[in-house]
Amino acid sequence: MNIQEKVEAYLGKTVAAASDKEIYGALLSVVQEMAAEKERTDSRKKLYYISAEFLIGKLLSNNMINLGIYEEVKEMLEKNGKDICEIEEAEPEPSLGNGGLGRLAACFLDSIATLGLAGDGIGLNYHLGLFKQEFEDHLQKETPNPWIEEKSWLKKTDVTYPVSFKGLNVSARMYDIEVTGYNNKTNKLHLFDLDSVDETIVEDGIDFNKEDIEKNLTLFLYPDDSDEQGRLLRIYQQYFMVSSGAQLILDECTAKGCTLYDLPDYAVIQINDTHPTMVIPELIRLLMERGMDMDDAIDVVSRTCAYTNHTILAEALEKWPVDYLKKVVPQLVPIIEVLDDKVRRKYEDESVAIIDRNDTVHMAHIDIHYGFSVNGVAALHTEILKDSELNNFYRIYPEKFNNKTNGITFRRWLIHCNPRLSAFLDRTIGEGYKKDAAELEKLLKYKDDEKVLNELLAIKYENKKDLCTYLKATQGIEISPDTIFDIQVKRLHEYKRQQLNALYIIDKYLEIKAGKIPSAPVTAIFGAKAAPAYVIAKDIIHLILCLQELINNDPEVNKYLRVVMVENYNVTKAGKLIPACDISEQISLASKEASGTGNMKFMLNGAVTLGTEDGANVEIHEAVGDDNIFVFGASSSEVIEHYAKADYVAKDYYEENEAIKAAVDFITSDEMLAIGCEENLARLQKELIGKDWFMTLLDFDSYKETKEKALAAYADRKVWAKMALVNIAKAGFFSSDRTIEEYNRDIWHL
Repeated sequence: MNIQEKVEAYLGKTVAAASDKEIYGALLSVVQEMAAEKERTDSRKKLYYISAEFLIGKLLSNNMINLGIYEEVKEMLEKNGKDICEIEEAEPEPSLGNGGLGRLAACFLDSIATLGLAGDGIGLNYHLGLFKQEFEDHLQKETPNPWIEEKSWLKKTDVTYPVSFKGLNVSARMYDIEVTGYNNKTNKLHLFDLDSVDETIVEDGIDFNKEDIEKNLTLFLYPDDSDEQGRLLRIYQQYFMVSSGAQLILDECTAKGCTLYDLPDYAVIQINDTHPTMVIPELIRLLMERGMDMDDAIDVVSRTCAYTNHTILAEALEKWPVDYLKKVVPQLVPIIEVLDDKVRRKYEDESVAIIDRNDTVHMAHIDIHYGFSVNGVAALHTEILKDSELNNFYRIYPEKFNNKTNGITFRRWLIHCNPRLSAFLDRTIGEGYKKDAAELEKLLKYKDDEKVLNELLAIKYENKKDLCTYLKATQGIEISPDTIFDIQVKRLHEYKRQQLNALYIIDKYLEIKAGKIPSAPVTAIFGAKAAPAYVIAKDIIHLILCLQELINNDPEVNKYLRVVMVENYNVTKAGKLIPACDISEQISLASKEASGTGNMKFMLNGAVTLGTEDGANVEIHEAVGDDNIFVFGASSSEVIEHYAKADYVAKDYYEENEAIKAAVDFITSDEMLAIGCEENLARLQKELIGKDWFMTLLDFDSYKETKEKALAAYADRKVWAKMALVNIAKAGFFSSDRTIEEYNRDIWHL
């Protein structure tokens, strides 16, 4: 049967007569069937990648690309008067992740399958995701983000596991999503859920009864933890995930002949950040339940688990009061106490203990002591972990520490989201880069070829026109492709410094008002969600939305400057923004961003980075050279020194720098207060003058000067096209296939 016959067999009618939603459902079934035929069954040792989030994005086109049927389906649909892009619109985006951590996990699963390795994901089946972001009165409003439909990628299985909390026993149900490799085998993403979860308990916005665990357990990703009930719910979620996962792992291994004492020969567990840390004591508990003595169980688990650290922010390394654990998972507490006791007997240094003197359990410390590998996610990040943040552990276990610079899957972030560019690459350098990203380097031999450079500029222009059309249709916002698209899309967090970009926009607005006309018009585009309880982050969104209203409606200014905040930023929207970007904003405070992967996606699609020497920006800078990136700001060592000496005083910069003072004062100007809410704007202004923990004002002058250089460079179209070409050509190193090869070579040994 050809594709059309298969689809029509599911439809029970012709493709031409079917609706987009019906065709999507039929294609989903065909793809699932084809993916299942490629399922792997042959491996002795297997990787289990446990993560609180998997931001997998829409799956139909991605899976069709990996199965090699995308072009055939696209042509078949066109013949029948249908458009594949419209079929894609019928697919809801799975609400299973939020930011870089979850997107990385998704790229990794894709690469693991593409490289033909046996490796499955383990996570939770969130019904309503983080939240759906809506803008109301220039403020972020959170609403549920349901995605599970009658017909979806989720396959309900008969696999269930008992999970016990204090005073509550539940049954975890496993759902599977197929993970297709590019021209290779299919792996699985296992997501655990409770049959009793009830979406109707959600009231106004995203409020719900946090105590009714049987009804709320998998409703939301990262439930609001501003109160004790919310924090306890996070422990319930984490334990539910790892207990189900650990039982699955032991079952799969024993089915292959594992005696449990040889577990490391059958399984390797990668703990993605600290959320899954309880898998260590839980596995120890389960092995003891199956007859192993405690010391043997600890030894076996310590040779099975590996830990990825994703943060330099101390507050992001999870810590739970022992009392909380006693309220939810009392069975783990004696095990954690033994793990702590063993550490204390060996090391006098209080800072490496698992339970500190305030009776708080440090999850990362469990991972480091009782895992066999600790990796950072960019060269700079790993060095900072070794030199300062985790130096006390590095001195004990130098052999455990290693770096694995993050990567992205080119199948989604080039072939799928930028078909014009990938078709151009196919013609120019051949298709080898789809399997071996290093082949993108072949593009360098065209860096002085005027025809190639003009074609790159034309592709970018068409992508910008597409984005203009999309923003007009979805948000009613009009922008022009004849402006520079300057884009900052990522989680909203003070360390990522969207507020620095906003202050620059105010400065630019004030200059235009004073008669200083910029050389090139700019459209500043943002996309970001702020955590519901993160007040200042929400204030920054408010500031940006007020600036959007003020600037876009000012005829004196809007010819030269426009501001757009994209609502409910997600993978789908990233796929439209990234190919259209000219300048990629990667402006986190040096030493704070572990890696970043948006920086890699933009680079791959021919944007030029404006960034600090932070995270993977450092390696991007090394790859493209000084002439093809715009670097500004204090270095990580300078920043670390400021923190050590506590000598950064934002107020001094505010009082001594006229441009900074004018921009910060403008936040509560009459023009802004006429649009925005005084409470939010005044609070943010006070934060910038009085605290500014992430040193926005420190880098303001350097940012402004470097951004002006970037805007000026854009004017020479040939020079800019060459910069874009070098960025694309040098992006190969940042493929997640390379990252996964390194994980396998150094850690997993599959």
